[in-house]
Amino acid sequence: MEIRANSRVEVFLVMLVASAALFAQTDGRSEAKPQNHASVLDARQIVGLSVTATERSWEARNHYVYMERDDDRRLDSLGQLKSEDVDVTRMILVNGARFEQLMEHNGQLPSAKELKKSDEDLDKLKHETPAEQTARVRKDQENRSFLRDLLEAFDFHLIGEEAVEGRPAYVLQATPHPGYHAHGKFGKMFSKVEGKLWVDKQDFGWIKVDGEVTQSFSMGLFVARVQRGSHIILEQTCVGDSVWVPRRLEVRASARILFLKSLDIDRILTYSDYRPAGDGSYSVSR
Repeated sequence: MEIRANSRVEVFLVMLVASAALFAQTDGRSEAKPQNHASVLDARQIVGLSVTATERSWEARNHYVYMERDDDRRLDSLGQLKSEDVDVTRMILVNGARFEQLMEHNGQLPSAKELKKSDEDLDKLKHETPAEQTARVRKDQENRSFLRDLLEAFDFHLIGEEAVEGRPAYVLQATPHPGYHAHGKFGKMFSKVEGKLWVDKQDFGWIKVDGEVTQSFSMGLFVARVQRGSHIILEQTCVGDSVWVPRRLEVRASARILFLKSLDIDRILTYSDYRPAGDGSYSVSR
């Protein structure tokens, strides 16, 4: 999933999503029913199929346009609201690349300065060189590469089934696999998260994930340290043809910047109005 990099906090949020979105602590209150394991796929088979389905959905999502609402709330040490910024963005496609058009900021139209910057970025993307395009595609592939490490990085347990918004789902719990040797830039954080995942029984898409960081970790060359207890809930919806896309992402995160300043965030991103780019809506080419 792409989260807009519009603040210094965005860096660690991307890392947090990549590492924790799949897995969350189970608090023992799950309503999942005991499972007859003889009648269903085992946990590793389900996860393997879900990884394949997720890769397919991510690829298909590159052909959709949609709207994003980003409610970014900063909290004080008592959990009280200090500030809030709300951005509404239209996510379009430009020569096959995703581009973010700011539509509103705190209920107001973008300023002349913001519009100028957006136009400049759009023009740059429309005229990117082959080398720039190759670098962009490579970075996108690297950000997705962690999916294939999941079966090595975690031990999975099928703990039951639940209906999520009318769709039967497998409920899986995962714990870090002892002795796992990390691969890639996200792998080193796998040992610091654990969790719970709801997988659609029909097409193995991720319906819901609920994640929590269980050990603090540093990122960004130690500029920020994501604190234990940072929490993510991701809810997805199916837009047809077994394509699963984000509907709501809630991030409650704590971090320490340069080991001096603590930062608490309560951030909610909602996604809507998914449409195939092929219908001519919000798609730009050279």
